[in-house]
Amino acid sequence: YMSGFGNEHASEDPRCPGALPEGQNNPQVCPYGLYAEQLSGSAFTCPRPTNKRSWLYRILPSVCHKPFKPLEEGHLTHDWDEIQPDPNQLRWKPFEIPKAPQKKMDFVSGLHTLCGAGEPRGRNGIAVHIFVCNSSMTDRCLYNSDGDFLIVPQQGKLLITTEFGKMVVEPNEICVIQQGMRFSVEVFGETRGYILEVYGAHFELPDLGPIGANGLANPRDFLVPMAWYEDRQVPGGYTVISKYQGKLFAAQQDYSPYNVVAWHGNYTPYKYHLEKFMVINAVAFDHADPSIFTVLTAKTTRAGVALADFVIFPPRWGVANNTFRPPYYHRNCMSEFMGLIKGHYEAKEGFQPGGGSLHSMMTPHGPDADCFEKASKAKLEPERVADGTMAFMFESSLSLAVTKWGLQTSNRLDKNYYKCWEPLKSHFNPKCKRTRNP
Repeated sequence: YMSGFGNEHASEDPRCPGALPEGQNNPQVCPYGLYAEQLSGSAFTCPRPTNKRSWLYRILPSVCHKPFKPLEEGHLTHDWDEIQPDPNQLRWKPFEIPKAPQKKMDFVSGLHTLCGAGEPRGRNGIAVHIFVCNSSMTDRCLYNSDGDFLIVPQQGKLLITTEFGKMVVEPNEICVIQQGMRFSVEVFGETRGYILEVYGAHFELPDLGPIGANGLANPRDFLVPMAWYEDRQVPGGYTVISKYQGKLFAAQQDYSPYNVVAWHGNYTPYKYHLEKFMVINAVAFDHADPSIFTVLTAKTTRAGVALADFVIFPPRWGVANNTFRPPYYHRNCMSEFMGLIKGHYEAKEGFQPGGGSLHSMMTPHGPDADCFEKASKAKLEPERVADGTMAFMFESSLSLAVTKWGLQTSNRLDKNYYKCWEPLKSHFNPKCKRTRNP
């Protein structure tokens, strides 16, 4: 891998040294008889800090394919009106992975849309998908014309082949496949994870402000694949799948799309290990807002308001004095989808790895009754929080609608979730004012 977030990278497959043209992007004749092709991730006229593009030098240009035809979408959708809105606190049990002998399912056929808002034609919106699969993509690839995929594997390792090279992505790592990049996913057994899709913006590192120059996710810890190619003919037909305006389309070609011998640019896929996150936390009293746990953000045109944030809750020390340390009770003008990669989330019994929860815009949420009682009486000593755990949140300024699959078809909705707050009782006593803890 090469390191650095948003860097200008250049890579050649070592089998073809000198494959990158020198001093220009588009020579009359490219080295080794390759074709030059630009992949643009932004408008040509974007300011330099936001201008994204890469040049690919390939055996055949990607234009060589038969016409696209509609492909069955399964449970992939951006129809947010298929079922009545539900403002309740929602929680899902771990999403079921089909058994291979019963039903073979690869990454594309295993995409299930859980919730979202906005729409791809207007280039403003997000979607949360669950992927469950038990087989690898064979002679077919996917590219997303609508937006970027942030992929969070929860169970099972992914070997992701892209036009830029290969990445191994395991649970507790994430990867981002940006708009238009062709990729295939190989799995090694029953596999499950989460996807945050954004339309109309790319992920970037959050501004650090008073934190200073260092902290949170450091740019050097993001990894970009090295160039790798195959010159492989596929007489039986290679299927290129396009996600376009929320629908799937398939085109046939007779060669592998992973025929990029060399490339350079700043528009690439990338991956990141969540253990490398430098945690910032309160060290005196009270809570810092959970925004201090933001790994990546996709911004809107409104300063400080995100189309989507990817936030994690990693292992850390809790040392705050005279403070209720678990997450506080909250009503938020943002939508919060939570997932659990591994371990035990501190504020909720019954929240399981591979499941999820959604606390919609202005829907109240917070610790369950048992967590509240224990934390209110706990001796406040320095303690490790979330050891062996990695929970995350997709947070959005959009009001998310849940799909029919999420509310009904998946059959994973925990209809008793609301009961975790029912044992909360009043401790109010107008005759007793408790003094501050020492």
